[in-house]
Amino acid sequence: MPVDLLPLKTVRNPRDLGGYVGYAGRKIKKRRLLRTGTVAKLSQEDADFLRAYGVKTIIDLRSPQECVKRPDRLVDGIASVHIPISSRDQTQAGASFEDLADMYATKPLAGFRHMIGSYQKMVSRPHSQAAFHDLLAFLAQQETGGTIFHCSEGKDRTGMSTVFILYILGVDLETIRQDYLASAPLLNDYRARRDRECVERGDNLIFRANLRSLGTVNNEYLDAALLLIQEKYGDLDHFIVNQLGVGPGMQERLRDLYLE
Repeated sequence: MPVDLLPLKTVRNPRDLGGYVGYAGRKIKKRRLLRTGTVAKLSQEDADFLRAYGVKTIIDLRSPQECVKRPDRLVDGIASVHIPISSRDQTQAGASFEDLADMYATKPLAGFRHMIGSYQKMVSRPHSQAAFHDLLAFLAQQETGGTIFHCSEGKDRTGMSTVFILYILGVDLETIRQDYLASAPLLNDYRARRDRECVERGDNLIFRANLRSLGTVNNEYLDAALLLIQEKYGDLDHFIVNQLGVGPGMQERLRDLYLE
């Protein structure tokens, strides 16, 4: 099924996960689980839409440094929660040109390789595993209303969070993959703007190619995480129970809350 894109003008990659078919043929409820990019520049119009849509909580998955640099806009009536997936921005999606110039101006495919490593760290580091647990445990307590969870562009940390959420809810892996990959076209304008800024700065083609790798999603990024899970932890089911600490009871609770 096509992604359910929300009509937000100041938030990149905003989607409702409702409608996907999950466990025992039950669909995910609408207006309950929303994945987006940062809400740092959320307009009043978009804030009003989210309140009317039933959003009760916004979970920021970004690192503490990113939150200081571009704090989420606080919205009256919507709680703000911080669950950093990493202690710093591993994907560097939100890094400045100056931060990236030396690293990515001379080494082709450096950005691609960096993203592969970032996804592997995301599923293997104890801090990240604990954060995914905290996110899922928080969702298991939300009996009503909608929850937004987001990182910088809503593609990597948000993407892997969505993988775990959808898998627990019983969505098939191919649908999960297609939801993950949908971030690529949804961020076309973002990457094009960044590339225009590169041209204006006089950055070389190697830098521009690396920046595109940092600003998108790929099958290879997701597979780097899933293959490492299989190699190191057995399979996704064992990983969720043993590494994320989300046992059968919490999984059933999540299905009760978010499936029709």
